[in-house]
Amino acid sequence: EVELVESGGGLVQPGGSLRLSCAASGFAFRSYAMSWVRQAPGKGLEWVSSINSGGGSTAYADSVKGRFAISRDNAKNTLYLQMNSLKHEDTAVYYCQKYDFNGRVDRQGQGTQVTVSS
Repeated sequence: EVELVESGGGLVQPGGSLRLSCAASGFAFRSYAMSWVRQAPGKGLEWVSSINSGGGSTAYADSVKGRFAISRDNAKNTLYLQMNSLKHEDTAVYYCQKYDFNGRVDRQGQGTQVTVSS
């Protein structure tokens, strides 16, 4: 069974950092592109970042470019999101997603809450 489990969220002050992790199981993690999305209170899902299967190609939303870094460890079946210089507007539930071979999202984790507040 495909499973994605996020962790690493929490409360952080503006300007602080967090690293999110997404532990994957039940599929050949190294073969699939992955992404992070987020949902702020009262808003829809917002794409944050994506990474290809090998980790050599990444993309970021303009809102996080230069502050967030996506990476993966295929030996550990884990996806990461390093978040630096956090802002109030980064407050959201963060989800990791798995793409299928057609580039469509076919799985999403349960999410981890990130709250940026002083």
